[in-house]
Amino acid sequence: MTHRYSILVFLLIALLQGVSANAQYKISGTVINNKKKPVKGANVYLDNTIDGGTTDSNGIFRFTTSEKGPQTIVASEISHSAAGQPVNIEGDLSGIVITLVENAPKDLDVVVITAGSFDATNDKGKTVLKPLDIVTTAGSGADVVKAMQTLPGTQQTGPDNGLFVRGGDANEAAVIVDGMVVQNAFFNGAPGVATRSRFGAFQYQGVAFSSGGYSARYGQALSGVLELNTTDLPDKSNINLGANLAGANASGVKKWKNSAIEGGGGYTNLTPFYGIVKSNFDFYKVPQGGNGNARYIWKPNKNGILKVAVNTQHNTTGVTIPDPFNSGTVNFVTADHNYFGNASYKQLFKNKYMLYTAASVSQNNTDFEFGPLKYGQDEYRRQFRVEGKRYFNSRLNLMLGTDIQSFGLARTTDTAKQSFDEILSGAYAELEWTPVNRFAVKPGVRYENSTLLGANTIAPRLSMAFKTGVHSQASVAGGMFYQQAPSVYLIAGHRPDMQLATHYIANWQWSQDNRTLRLEGYYKKYDSLILETGAPFNPNIYRYIPPTATVTNSGSGYAQGVELFWRDKKTFKNTDYWISYSYIDTKRKFLNYPIAATPTFIANHNLNLVGKYWIDKIKTNVSATYSYASGRPYYNLPGYMADNTRFLTDRTTPDFNSLSVSLAYLHSFGKWFTVFYLSVENVTNAKNVFGYRYSPDGNGGYTESKIVPALYRTIFFGVNMSLSEFSKDEL
Repeated sequence: MTHRYSILVFLLIALLQGVSANAQYKISGTVINNKKKPVKGANVYLDNTIDGGTTDSNGIFRFTTSEKGPQTIVASEISHSAAGQPVNIEGDLSGIVITLVENAPKDLDVVVITAGSFDATNDKGKTVLKPLDIVTTAGSGADVVKAMQTLPGTQQTGPDNGLFVRGGDANEAAVIVDGMVVQNAFFNGAPGVATRSRFGAFQYQGVAFSSGGYSARYGQALSGVLELNTTDLPDKSNINLGANLAGANASGVKKWKNSAIEGGGGYTNLTPFYGIVKSNFDFYKVPQGGNGNARYIWKPNKNGILKVAVNTQHNTTGVTIPDPFNSGTVNFVTADHNYFGNASYKQLFKNKYMLYTAASVSQNNTDFEFGPLKYGQDEYRRQFRVEGKRYFNSRLNLMLGTDIQSFGLARTTDTAKQSFDEILSGAYAELEWTPVNRFAVKPGVRYENSTLLGANTIAPRLSMAFKTGVHSQASVAGGMFYQQAPSVYLIAGHRPDMQLATHYIANWQWSQDNRTLRLEGYYKKYDSLILETGAPFNPNIYRYIPPTATVTNSGSGYAQGVELFWRDKKTFKNTDYWISYSYIDTKRKFLNYPIAATPTFIANHNLNLVGKYWIDKIKTNVSATYSYASGRPYYNLPGYMADNTRFLTDRTTPDFNSLSVSLAYLHSFGKWFTVFYLSVENVTNAKNVFGYRYSPDGNGGYTESKIVPALYRTIFFGVNMSLSEFSKDEL
């Protein structure tokens, strides 16, 4: 497939394959203290799930769940020690009684570290966005990465691929699936035409986004990590069928008592889509392709789970784009073939020890045609991770682990071949300690060895949090984060040392009764960045870097800013909304920059307003997202040639504006439960501009052309049918 907007086919493939509803069981009971008095405002949930509720003034709780079989129900409250007890869910459960022991009078709830982290996982203290939130966010297209761009610390990507976090470029953010680094997180496409990520929200039960100060489990990311954890054992067998403007898909699940097999596939062809939308590029070969996937899940016991998955995707497209080297246009063709397989096993022993091991294999082969030039690019990655965790008590645990990655890239043209192969080994340790309920600390350290570079690094990290009130806390995080040079330098034969970013983060968060307010500030210092010297600046990111170029680690920079996040699911009935705002000040001297400057992918101000409303009478969910970003720097070639102090000081106009809306309507046709979707991105058809290109006009001057997205406005609709009933909670 090609660009982010045109591949909205995956809105349904990713969203609808996973949207099949599970049977809902009602869970209810009472929480009391050791004096037999009801406990008000206790958080009650099923351990290792996102299902739960809060007790009322009589200590009574009620919630629904799709979980089944042996589970642990947990209750916690600020003035009591948390407690749990086993339950077996085969149907509705009532009459559960959980007893909590009162803490010392001044003790507060156990604190949770949140600096730099937005989680949609099982951790009640950090939950901000869940998979359902992601797929119902207008403008996201059910794309996890696109939905993350509504959170503070990210940038609107425009014609660029990737997740841009707090001043970092796309290379500085890693995407992790079940502990494994994703080799090719985005579809390959033409220069200047952004592509969609390969991830849909319902493939994952947990989504954790860290914009800095992340865990010692991971390395090779100067700015942030997006961590995804795949779903566990499904509740029941099911079949899904879907069709939309860009193709069709089908998937199925066969469930046994302790295991399940899932499989699915889809065909895409955007000919109908381009019949109703106007593209800014000429797709003379309409994007088309196919995908297939299979997965096996097995629970050998109540505390262990094995997951094995294989995925394959094949996509082709041809588009006419501005020639980055000369005036005029050039035809660009991509044929992308991606294969990914992973397996993981997790086991808890006696509630004291946890073992996790995972392995993955990925291969991405792409054939390109750039005008008359043809070349191929092959990428591979093999990974293995094993880690153990010791739970000494509810306040102290220690994690030890190691991982190894073998990866490389080969590029072949008619006349030359370039390649590199790397083995990257790591080991890490991380302690989580809550000495008192008011205070938590998490020190960690990561060691890495690069065979290719002959480099060794040690990266200490530290996070802490302190309760400032019954419903509020302050957190700090920091540490050192190393990363190799981008592949374009390694494949050219350059072997610079590791790049370094040092993070300092502080935040304050208040959360009560489905309302969350978060304020965060940060400072990030860059050292040993890659820097080319001795050659004039060239804005073409696909430029050829010769082996004779002077490439050093003498680059540097900084990024600093403040961020705000407010979410409210309580004030208005059937309504959920959030507001995120980011301000960033950053400059860096890296790559082939002649002086320190704000990069072209940075907007100093970013604002997102997201709202969702459920209409009971017509069983319809309505969502709207408004995104704003101030103008970005661009390379004004004529101005720079006249005055080199003007390098990247010019700003694009107008500012970025986009309003998106989506509708989802539920209906049933006999045994088939159906959902109809309609989405419109950039409703006002704002002509957003992300910069300018300059090419020689033949008379000693330059011709200016705008850098624009592939589509200003998109309209997309489709339908999905399932043998399992949908509910409004899934929209």
